[in-house]
Amino acid sequence: MAAEAQQEEARLRALRDLGLLDTPPSEAFDRVTRMASQLFHVPISAVSLTDQDRQWFKSRVGVEAQQIPRDKAPCAQVASYRDVVVVPDLLEDAHYSDSPLANAGVRFYAGAPLVTREGFGLGSMCVLGPEPRAVTSEELTVLRDLAAIVMAQIELQHAFGRMDPVSDLPNRNQLIDDLEDLARDHANEERAAVLISLADAEELAGASRAVGPSYVDDLVRFGKAALCSAFGTTASLYQVGSTDLLLLTHDDPLLREKIADAQLLLSASVETSSIPVSTHPVFGIVPFRLGQMASVELLRIAHGAALDAREAGLTVGTHSRAMDERHQRRFALLSGMRDALIAPGQLRLVYQPRIDIATGRCVSAEALLRWSHPRLGNVPPDEFIPLVERTALIGPLTDWVIEAALSQITAWRDRNIDLPVSVNVSVTNLEEEDFADRLRSALAQHGLPPKVIEIEFTESALIRYRGRVLRQLSHIQALGVTCAIDDFGSGYSSFSYLQDLPAEVIKIDRSFVPPRDWMPRDRTVLKAMVTMAHELNYRVVAEGVETQEALDRVKRGRV
Repeated sequence: MAAEAQQEEARLRALRDLGLLDTPPSEAFDRVTRMASQLFHVPISAVSLTDQDRQWFKSRVGVEAQQIPRDKAPCAQVASYRDVVVVPDLLEDAHYSDSPLANAGVRFYAGAPLVTREGFGLGSMCVLGPEPRAVTSEELTVLRDLAAIVMAQIELQHAFGRMDPVSDLPNRNQLIDDLEDLARDHANEERAAVLISLADAEELAGASRAVGPSYVDDLVRFGKAALCSAFGTTASLYQVGSTDLLLLTHDDPLLREKIADAQLLLSASVETSSIPVSTHPVFGIVPFRLGQMASVELLRIAHGAALDAREAGLTVGTHSRAMDERHQRRFALLSGMRDALIAPGQLRLVYQPRIDIATGRCVSAEALLRWSHPRLGNVPPDEFIPLVERTALIGPLTDWVIEAALSQITAWRDRNIDLPVSVNVSVTNLEEEDFADRLRSALAQHGLPPKVIEIEFTESALIRYRGRVLRQLSHIQALGVTCAIDDFGSGYSSFSYLQDLPAEVIKIDRSFVPPRDWMPRDRTVLKAMVTMAHELNYRVVAEGVETQEALDRVKRGRV
């Protein structure tokens, strides 16, 4: 009995894995049931699936009900026996004479089994009628053929969810199933997953724009051919992304040699739309033991190893625990930032004074963001801000900083301290169409004049979407808010773009203000930058003045 129960559990699992139960009608199945009804000259025909306690009809002709109880349903017997069942007259059959079908007026039943490749009986292709009748051998053959057609359709639909239609490779869903099957049969055996990223995002976008979407299809087919040639039957190949393939193989000493062979084959250009396009594939290798790592985790790590290789300018990267821990930390920071924006006490601003070197007075302050993570402790801004800038969280974070700065300004003004505050904003903020409007609204809510706040942005803001950024800066300046160029000289510095840039302040990067041991070249460069900025009517701020020597040098440069 225990074995039968296990077999039934496995059968039900196979049925549910196909994803057919409780799905909408399908014309592909309805054609078969209509044909069956006509061939057998009976009013009722159905594709019946045997669930735990019901017979559910994927397709039906001549019956309104979507399902009937499994108890005393002939289709359940068909699924169990995995053979044809014919009942010439239900009322004359000892088992089915009081069945729901007999009580509904059905007298004749014939059903052929729907059997998976693994031998599980899913249900039946059945025909039913109100009059008793016999079945010829020719009719039994026809019924079996119809059941085979239904089963082929089921497998075809299943394959569409497991195979990529372009590459004809098993997809990520199939990989996950295969890994689970291997773990059951070969637990703890050593394997290796090799993720091949055929193109990076930039070259993929460029090539797709130039030659169209056929580039991706051609690239994947090209990659498949090269990898199959290099690895032969020693590895299973899957498509796990638009241009990402994965090899599942044994972790043997020849693995690196085969990867080298694949590299040579992939180094040829892809011929797409009669245009040869160069490829720059990278390989991410992850050795693992079957059953010791979740499938989705293996995919994540393999993808990360490939990305690490590409970022490092390498062709092959092997999973590193230290590198993965850094990625996990980044993920923890991004996940935690959402909570930090609403949890009191995690985020705070500290203020760095800005001193007028002529008078020695503090004339303003720069707001610096600090984060005390509940688990990771104090996280430096140069670690978390670049991460957040790549996500949609940068908008809410900048809004939080502006709100906190305006609240502090209000508190100072209540104490008769009139001290403007400078706030850093991301290039992403300047690409937001409503940023200036949000800034205006925040000032109005606090009842503060625009002069109390200064917006700092880096030169990188002008690299992308220059026109949009310039419009946004013009809107900010029109509010009466001061705009400042932060870290000037650290990037693509050019005084040519300063002529039309809506900004009043230039902040010279701290790299031009060494704390000590000034060289003649340092003095010359700093003086030239300050002089030219002044001649263009910019106010100049020098960052990183932390020693008396640096202060004296900056004074001589008349910053």
